[in-house]
Amino acid sequence: MTVRAKICGLNDSEAVHAAVEGGAAFVGFVFYPPSPRAVTPERAAELTTIVPASVGKVGLFVDAGDDEIDAVLSRAALDMLQLHGAESPERVSELRTRTGLRVMKAVSVAASADVERAPAYYGAAEWLMFDAKPPKDMAGALPGGNALAFDWLLLKGWDFPLPWMLAGGLDAGNVAEAVRLSGARYVDTSSGVEDRPGVKNPGRIREFLAAVAGL
Repeated sequence: MTVRAKICGLNDSEAVHAAVEGGAAFVGFVFYPPSPRAVTPERAAELTTIVPASVGKVGLFVDAGDDEIDAVLSRAALDMLQLHGAESPERVSELRTRTGLRVMKAVSVAASADVERAPAYYGAAEWLMFDAKPPKDMAGALPGGNALAFDWLLLKGWDFPLPWMLAGGLDAGNVAEAVRLSGARYVDTSSGVEDRPGVKNPGRIREFLAAVAGL
């Protein structure tokens, strides 16, 4: 089987080059100011110019308003919006119509009941992402990128009608097991290829992509 990867939270050109040259199918840019990986629309515009058309450019937003999203899209050439907050199916559908872009809705998972929320987005989103839900008492927790994994077997046996990505604590050492247990065909990493939050390691990006290519 073929597994493809997304490298998220990119904020410097060296990391973008490593992702593109390593064979990433998607690259992600974070537009959520509390995140250590956040980029401005202007910085994203610079970075997206070095991404070839064959690689999908994804913008991550968390419960963002129209003005915030428009400010990014007026500068950076994105192909997809990744909604990582509490956006309703109606909001997801609205943004697809407004922007004309593909939309991926992230679903935070800690238990089977969380996965069961996914069908509500079938008619609204074009992609799904399953990421680890941080514990309520986790200090400084972000909507994603917390280096946390969830029980990948919670996805086993589901036949989602949309393409979907697996995220949450993935790195070169565990991605093969994650794919085996979950059945994922697309995987996403951010913290798993960093030296510290917000600082990507090009070597770790290449290692992750090589591990995915070997699946």
